[in-house]
Amino acid sequence: MLYRCLSICAVLWLAFGEAWGAEQPIELNTPTGVIKGTLTTPERAEPAPVVLIVAGSGPTDRDGNSAMLKGPNNSLKQLAAALSEQGVASVRYDKRGVGGSSAALPDRTALRLETYVSDAEAWVRLLAQDARFNKVVVLGHSEGALIGLLAAQHSPAAGYVSLAGSAQRASDLLRRQLQGHMPPELAEQNEAILTALEAGHTVADVPAPLLALYRPSGQRYLMSWMSYQPTDELARLKMPCLIVQGSTDIQIRVADAEALHTANRACGLKVIDGMNHVLKRVPADRPQQLASYSDPTLPLAPELVQAVAAFLAAKP
Repeated sequence: MLYRCLSICAVLWLAFGEAWGAEQPIELNTPTGVIKGTLTTPERAEPAPVVLIVAGSGPTDRDGNSAMLKGPNNSLKQLAAALSEQGVASVRYDKRGVGGSSAALPDRTALRLETYVSDAEAWVRLLAQDARFNKVVVLGHSEGALIGLLAAQHSPAAGYVSLAGSAQRASDLLRRQLQGHMPPELAEQNEAILTALEAGHTVADVPAPLLALYRPSGQRYLMSWMSYQPTDELARLKMPCLIVQGSTDIQIRVADAEALHTANRACGLKVIDGMNHVLKRVPADRPQQLASYSDPTLPLAPELVQAVAAFLAAKP
């Protein structure tokens, strides 16, 4: 992978000493810049499990918020706080090019999915060497589920959690999510672009309404993402794993979770009734769904934290 042959020096920086039960900054130094994150620790003195939380696609930051939305939902920040109450530490971070890690991506055209995977691997190695933690589990949300899965395969992770992860190849996921949401002519152009990217060809002429998805600087990244079939990758995983999916998620279906489970029956499967893509309990009503993406006052679905905590507590 992009940085596997490079020496990544991971440096932990705690602004408030060795105190537990608090949020503290943490940094990962890489050859192309610093990746910044937040360490949340529980109120306990003995070694605790630590969860590496990998955020979803695009400009989604460590807290689960996207610059493309009108406000925050704080889903991943809430998850870290809730896990802390269960005696579990966590690290969530801004992917390179996002938020506090913006400067770590000097050349956006060079970004590949493997870049994010290598960064996640480096975080796992850092945490696995920290005596305060007794095991490291990777939890990936949405696109982060695939990043986390690939990182778990090649790192000292002790377990893996897929949270609202797709079972489909990225190009097929885009097809499904966009189906019925654009006029016929634009839909034909979208399909032509996807077909070209699947074949390994960039597209110079992208219609304005599709530039947010297929901007030229990001097409190589999309091609790298499309090269992975999540069910095939999960079938290769040889560690404890858990698949969690909400029943009212308008982006990823329960059928995705079931397909992932079929690919690896050793994984646990938890479908949470009424949980949507940003991990909140929201009915399957599109206006309420969309509003929840920018509403930090909505609490997490409590079954989510219960399921992850139970998975962490289980013996291998």
